[in-house]
Amino acid sequence: MTENLDIAGNTLAYEVTGEGPLVVLAHGLGDSRHSYRFLAPALAAQGYRVANVDIRGCGDSSLGWDGYSRTDIAGDLVALIRHLGGPAVIIGQSISGGAATIAAATAPEVIAGIIELAPFTRAQPFDLGGLLRVKRFRAGYTQMAQVIMRGRVENWLKYLDVALPVKPADWDGELARIETKLREPGRMKVLQAMCKTSPADAGAQLPHVSCPVLIIEGSADPDWADPRAEGEKIIADLPQGLGELAVIEGAGHYPHVQTPDQVVALARPFLDRTLTRA
Repeated sequence: MTENLDIAGNTLAYEVTGEGPLVVLAHGLGDSRHSYRFLAPALAAQGYRVANVDIRGCGDSSLGWDGYSRTDIAGDLVALIRHLGGPAVIIGQSISGGAATIAAATAPEVIAGIIELAPFTRAQPFDLGGLLRVKRFRAGYTQMAQVIMRGRVENWLKYLDVALPVKPADWDGELARIETKLREPGRMKVLQAMCKTSPADAGAQLPHVSCPVLIIEGSADPDWADPRAEGEKIIADLPQGLGELAVIEGAGHYPHVQTPDQVVALARPFLDRTLTRA
């Protein structure tokens, strides 16, 4: 059942399944909570109360928000956790990985831990060498640049083709659903606005995080020439001993869609440890 949380006159859509310690799922830009269609029921079946949210401007959440930065998204996630009753672990993908960092740093009393999937949590320097060397990085970068400049759904769909090197069995239907949603008036504008935000706000908060952090990267993620190196840089910017990194071989930018069983296997011991302590 879809529920709505009012935040300053806007609505944040979410659904809750299962019973137990709270886990909040936050998807990446251009997507919706349906991105976690494999992960949410698996975690609920393992004894967690799973809140799966459409971040602002996406899915069934309203349009017309004042901003779409990681700081903005983090504030929404903290508000949802307070509404539902924390503490919680946030699992955030891509832009929501950066938002999870900010939430953990600014609301440590309700965040027990964070899991970041293919996160954009640091400002990204222009990587000319990577573009020249790595075909998948070049392909993803080219389509994302077109999305930012032209706002065409077609370029986003081409990016997704690179970002998911192995598609799940339901991908044709899922791709059609994503396209239909993005063709609604205003939705591509939100995607563009999120693309144009800097991860610098999240990077600045990494030294202030005090809870455990698990970074999960896919080795075939087209958003970085070297996804493992990006994950290592995030860990290095955290306080010593807080972060751990896992790399799923062959996964792209959506490991929770492409390799959900591996993500659950990595997340389960982290969730048990952090939420039991909380």
